[in-house]
Amino acid sequence: FALATQDVFRLLEERPGVNGELVPLCSYFEIYSGKLYDLLNGRKRLQILEDGKQQVQVVGLEEVRVSSPGEVLQLIVQGNTLRTSGKTAVNQQSSRSHAVFQIILRKATGRLHEKLSLIELAGSEIGADTDNSDRQTRIEGTEINKASSPSRSVFGLWVARRHTSLSATAS
Repeated sequence: FALATQDVFRLLEERPGVNGELVPLCSYFEIYSGKLYDLLNGRKRLQILEDGKQQVQVVGLEEVRVSSPGEVLQLIVQGNTLRTSGKTAVNQQSSRSHAVFQIILRKATGRLHEKLSLIELAGSEIGADTDNSDRQTRIEGTEINKASSPSRSVFGLWVARRHTSLSATAS
């Protein structure tokens, strides 16, 4: 995440006239047991909908204005403290959710210019890894496994349909 963040701010600085014209913002949410939670707004429950233009929209997601890569990394740390995690036989601290961190560039008017989504999928679970786990961990593992394969496909399509690369737009 750090390198992508540095690249975004470097591109903003290198493009004459763009720095004051575009406002960088960030959002961070997790998908846990089929539900969405805002990690920058106290785990507020969110909804995901498709609008009339067949674009995916996360309703109620907080966007926080940032002015440096350091501020972005602080938001990631802040959000990670609220992210659902648990102990497994393999990891002391295992993410139990998928997470999406977004760096958003809006024009001064508020209109979307660009959005970069950085996605971390929860680790898949192998039965042997969860043999000694409690019931909740086994249920979470089953949910992660059920969701991981389709999630990879859905996220891939979502990213392909919804987002373009900054470098292509900026050139």
